Amino acid sequence: MKVLLLCLLTLNLLGQTSTRSLLKADRVFDGEAMHTGWSILVNGNVIEAVGELKSIPAGTTIISLPGTTLMPGMIEGHSHLFLHPYNETSWDDQVLNESRTERTARAINHAKATLMAGFTTVRDLGTEGAMYDDAALKSVIEKGIVPGPRMIAATRAIVAKGTYGPRKGNPDIDFPQGAAEVGNLSELINEVRIQIGKGADVVKIYADYRWGLKKEEAPTFTVEEIAAAVAVAKSGGRQVVAHASSVEGMRRAILGGVSVIEHGDNGTAEIFALMKEKTVALCPTISAGEAVATYRAEKKGGVIDSSDIRDKMRAMNLALKAGVTICMGGDVGVYTHGDNARELIAMKKYGMSAIAVLQSATSVNARVFGMGDKIGKLQAGMLADIIGVAGDPIANIEVTKQVKFVMKDGVVYKTDMQ
Repeated sequence: MKVLLLCLLTLNLLGQTSTRSLLKADRVFDGEAMHTGWSILVNGNVIEAVGELKSIPAGTTIISLPGTTLMPGMIEGHSHLFLHPYNETSWDDQVLNESRTERTARAINHAKATLMAGFTTVRDLGTEGAMYDDAALKSVIEKGIVPGPRMIAATRAIVAKGTYGPRKGNPDIDFPQGAAEVGNLSELINEVRIQIGKGADVVKIYADYRWGLKKEEAPTFTVEEIAAAVAVAKSGGRQVVAHASSVEGMRRAILGGVSVIEHGDNGTAEIFALMKEKTVALCPTISAGEAVATYRAEKKGGVIDSSDIRDKMRAMNLALKAGVTICMGGDVGVYTHGDNARELIAMKKYGMSAIAVLQSATSVNARVFGMGDKIGKLQAGMLADIIGVAGDPIANIEVTKQVKFVMKDGVVYKTDMQ
């Protein structure tokens, strides 16, 4: 079986994309619901048919994946491919001390690990000091130079001057920053245009950050400034998403017209009701919060301060109660790339049903990110981004970590069937 699939991979990489293949497994999750008795016919890089197929074209290669569930390639909604876990190297030291060559080399490895973990698309929300190198990485993946997921790149992200980091407490030194700084409305609008010109598929702004008098989260941009950024980005067909955790930062971002709130830890019932009204989605990044809490505990003798985790769980419960659309995105890079599925497990633990979690990681993310006509579902005409996981992920969400088969754009990158 492995030899057969490797042959198919070779044919696809040589450009011979007319070969049809029929994928057969125990179950098919199509991005909305689970089905038995279904199979998937792939023609080149496109899904030709899905369902209880009674006949198949002559010459079709049959790929049997017993014991697995086929599902759309998962979509990581909040990634930083140019970061690696903070318990290895602090964020400040990565930004200040690691060369862009090193960071790009790491990002290439991270991209491959992400793909092999069954995530065929990532929304990469900022290089954190590595300039526009995510747009370049996206290009080399598309050219087939290195394996990796489809990328929705945000390039540098945008922060208000004086609010971000690194900050070392010496006002005499201007340290390199982890995002592009702007000091007024004109600079903000110009920066949106610069980042789009450099390859940004989505614009990320920091609607708040830890720059208050007591280092607390405080809003950074006005509603009018955010709305102006949204208007410019929308002219170029881009969304604006916002890092926001404080109530006021979230409120300003929502009223300014952003598409997604990233984090949202301190959201209230009123804020989530406003998000529902304005059709703004939430990407809660549960796993990053848990990872940071663990790292802090490691420095303090292993005792976890659960306050941040409680805030996240409370916010998730309020958002779910309000009917807010939940995206799957873990802020991976804070923790290990390739371990992306831990966010699905956390979402289930924090109150979502297994099927809702699977939808968030596939069809919901695709729709929210503006790619619902191409990926996120297994149906005729969609791109052939298909993975196979061991067992039934609705019965046990943890099997999303056991990825046995990966196909992206009709090319087989992984088959791990014994």
